Amino acid sequence: MKPITFQCDATLKQSPDDIAAQILDLNRWPEFQGYAFLPGIKVAEFELRTLEIVGSKIRVQNTDGSSHVEEIVQWNLPQCLQMQLKEFSPPLNRLASYFEETWEFAPRGDATKVVRSFAMHAKSRPALAALWIISFFLKAAVRRHLRQMSAK
Repeated sequence: MKPITFQCDATLKQSPDDIAAQILDLNRWPEFQGYAFLPGIKVAEFELRTLEIVGSKIRVQNTDGSSHVEEIVQWNLPQCLQMQLKEFSPPLNRLASYFEETWEFAPRGDATKVVRSFAMHAKSRPALAALWIISFFLKAAVRRHLRQMSAK
């Protein structure tokens, strides 16, 4: 089954290394506020932190009480990094097996163009409709988060 995909982009003042450092600073994760019914992040903690970064797992508690794990599956700076969102709590665990989030970086003078893309993998055909609706809210939340990052 083909995943639901979307991407958002922004130009940030930071370098790819600085952006990646923000991603590893879990105290900043609550800056992701969600959008409408899509929850923001309340707290994030390393469940496993590896020296090579790849394989690190971050347990995320959301503002609505739901949770998931984000595993870093690729760390190829300064070009890109990728995380897999999985182990969703109900009700999302009934709809999605996992999401892939990819950050791609390209220099733009003293700034960095960032493209964040998502692939949302549904568990079933009926779940596709629900994930399609969720994707609009997730895209709005990611756009908001990129705007917040560009303002810093």
